[in-house]
Amino acid sequence: MQTDTGIEKELLQYVDSSRDDLVGMLARLVQTPSENSPPAGDEGACQRYCAERLEEWGYATDVYEPDAVAGLKEHPLYRPDRRYEGRPNVAGRLCGGDGGRSLILSGHVDTVPSGTLPWTRDPFGAEIEAGRLYGRGSNDMKAGIAVNLLVARAVRDLGLPLRGALTVESVVDEEFGGVNGTLAGRLRGYTADAAVISEPSFLRVCPAQRGGRTVDITFQVPNGGVLSEAMDVGIAAQVAWFLSQLPAFAALRKATAPGHALYAHLDNPVPASVLKIHSGPWGMGEPMATAGVCRVELFWQTMPGEDKNLIDAQFRSWLESVVGERPDLFPTLPNVEFPLKWLPGSAIPVEHALVQELAGCAAAVLGTAPPIAGIEGPCDMFVFSEEFGIPAVLWGARGGNTHGADEYVELDTVVAAAKALLLFVHRWCG
Repeated sequence: MQTDTGIEKELLQYVDSSRDDLVGMLARLVQTPSENSPPAGDEGACQRYCAERLEEWGYATDVYEPDAVAGLKEHPLYRPDRRYEGRPNVAGRLCGGDGGRSLILSGHVDTVPSGTLPWTRDPFGAEIEAGRLYGRGSNDMKAGIAVNLLVARAVRDLGLPLRGALTVESVVDEEFGGVNGTLAGRLRGYTADAAVISEPSFLRVCPAQRGGRTVDITFQVPNGGVLSEAMDVGIAAQVAWFLSQLPAFAALRKATAPGHALYAHLDNPVPASVLKIHSGPWGMGEPMATAGVCRVELFWQTMPGEDKNLIDAQFRSWLESVVGERPDLFPTLPNVEFPLKWLPGSAIPVEHALVQELAGCAAAVLGTAPPIAGIEGPCDMFVFSEEFGIPAVLWGARGGNTHGADEYVELDTVVAAAKALLLFVHRWCG
């Protein structure tokens, strides 16, 4: 699909001429911490910045705390264990004329914490090197927020006529399985004919997301100290046996999970991974003693359409069989807790107009058709597609070290993502 009209060439030129502004907004967002540390978070300063920009550009701007939205606490998806003082959502809307298609540009402003991993750069420095901007949240997903803001500004600067309403929103509390921010936006009344969520899709159009299930497993044995018989084995034997059997669970998931065309390119579309293993404090300031308790955090991906109850039953049955094979190691079943709510997978058809038209805009910018694939991790897209019937896709820049130390985003791809998204807004709403 070619950009052979004067206005569309002007759109692309606008983004090129605004590259420094785009990078500047991204840097400002990265330099302003907005870490999510459940049950609380620190998104307020970033959200004020977003609200000020949208107000400056003439959008009808709404700043509201999620738990003040009518119906949120009664909704089945609501997470009751979060606090929102000073953590508002922000939405800006331009009303279009009659008969056009409406659109939501959505992104989450919260990030995971910078953590204790060894960063070689300031997590909030927004340092630029070799075409990459580094910092916590640069890739996930402050680049997406900056792209949405630039598109919002471009619509006003260029006087683009809209036949359908455009809503630009920045929500809080998406990380750690949170959906309250996104859910509150829909219950607030911000709905549309489609939504583009500016997650880092690596310049792929992603009409599907995998689901995710997190479980904490606590192993425990009596611990009488270094002079007891427990010193011979301790908790190590239980954990070693469990980890040795984990590949069988991964194989079970791979064999039984339903297939999906948008994940057919993956060797294993539903991997199971160990996220954390913890058995006690470390260092010479702690007593030397055999660990009596060990916690393992396990995470596995799920396909669109899978049922939570069936998945949980499959896991519990497998764990019981693992323990049952070694009664000498397990006098009792390890304790199992699900610290995060179930995040289901979600998908819309590849043939949907949203997917095809966004792909056409991306092709016009990139010079080649973008891949259309499911994104590898879970996110809040299912709230749009499954719960409110709003077709949604993921579209965004490319980066690396996401959720890790020295997270970065590639600036050329941020510009490309902005060009394609602006072109799409013009065609979809205009």
